[in-house]
Amino acid sequence: MAVDLRQVSTVDTQPGELPVTMAAWVIREDRQGEPRDAFQLEEIEVPEPGAFEVIVRVMAAGVNYNNVWAALGQPVGVWRYGDHPETGHHIGGSDASGVVWKVGPGVTRWKPGDEVVVHCNQTSYEDPEVHGLDPMAAPSQKIWGYETTWGSFAQFTKVQAQQLLPKPQTLTWEESASYGLVYFTAYRMLMTRCHIQAGARVLVWGAAGGLGVFATQLCKAAGAQCVGVVSSDQKGELVKRLGAVDYIDRNEFSGMMRTGSETADEERERFKVMRAFDKRVKEVLGDKPDVVFEHVGAATFPTSVFTVKPFGKVVICAGTTGYNLDFDVRYLWMKQKEILGSHFANAYECTKANELIESGLIRPVLWRTLPFEGVAEAHQLMRDNQHLGKISILVGADGEGQGATAEGPGAIRAEVGG
Repeated sequence: MAVDLRQVSTVDTQPGELPVTMAAWVIREDRQGEPRDAFQLEEIEVPEPGAFEVIVRVMAAGVNYNNVWAALGQPVGVWRYGDHPETGHHIGGSDASGVVWKVGPGVTRWKPGDEVVVHCNQTSYEDPEVHGLDPMAAPSQKIWGYETTWGSFAQFTKVQAQQLLPKPQTLTWEESASYGLVYFTAYRMLMTRCHIQAGARVLVWGAAGGLGVFATQLCKAAGAQCVGVVSSDQKGELVKRLGAVDYIDRNEFSGMMRTGSETADEERERFKVMRAFDKRVKEVLGDKPDVVFEHVGAATFPTSVFTVKPFGKVVICAGTTGYNLDFDVRYLWMKQKEILGSHFANAYECTKANELIESGLIRPVLWRTLPFEGVAEAHQLMRDNQHLGKISILVGADGEGQGATAEGPGAIRAEVGG
């Protein structure tokens, strides 16, 4: 059935009552592939909330690379995750701002009409880790909108009540939808896993990208010094604006990037460039970094392990250039360094991080906002590395600039990226 895009921002029910169907961008197994083909508009039934669940009317949604993976069906297909496996469909989207529309049994903190943002960690309330260790350790842990069925690229989404956070009043719908996944990930990496403190020195890879812009701001807020690695002077000026001491253009040291297939001579040459990079980092920071903020993976990890100071920490949450890491482990054990893995954040960390957004101490960095019909296009831009930063999608909002209810600085608009 054809979807009338002119009606996407209109809902014919009041909070507390759900319509029967909704417009949604859907991926199905039989059309996996490039995002422009895999994402298609469909009319889908609106789910009812179960116990401790909430249906949110999506006003804006944020775009992340995880749904490029969903479209491609790589590294694993997501078709039968979630609570609707018999249909084999996937509605993506792991960031959203919106309005609570209906609550399920047991929900007491939220009511229809509340304005919220959504964090993307879901776990079963029955897992003991949720009640005494950390929900991120629970066997049931999943990323909403990637490993679950009902994501934010639809008029309505179904979430757990614990995923909801108050929408910052100074931000528009599109600004509020732009930061959750990357910012909360960076918060856990630096604040929880590494316990950064005033005076610490931090090296941030991809400092003008989705994760990096928040890592840079968190360092400044904590009183730490950071140097950002970027790919252009324009991006470098942004990270300085966000609080970095200075930046390093990675193109000056492209020979340090590890492929894993170097000959002995090529590895010696790569090592020379890596040493030169290490020297530059020390010149900028005054010493070797206490922490290296990693998410690039295979290409940069040997340099991260080499560059971090003795007893320092390399914290990593992703491997965008590959997850099979090849590095000289002597620089790890002889200098007693640590490698820390990190994955998104729990609800408490998301709450504390969101408070920094509400206070204006941390600000979203938004590149472009597209209309609802731009979901496939946005993911194809990411797939082809043609985007320049964070992208938001308007869903219930029928134009940019809506939703702010208080004066404040809002998001930083910048034509930059990782």
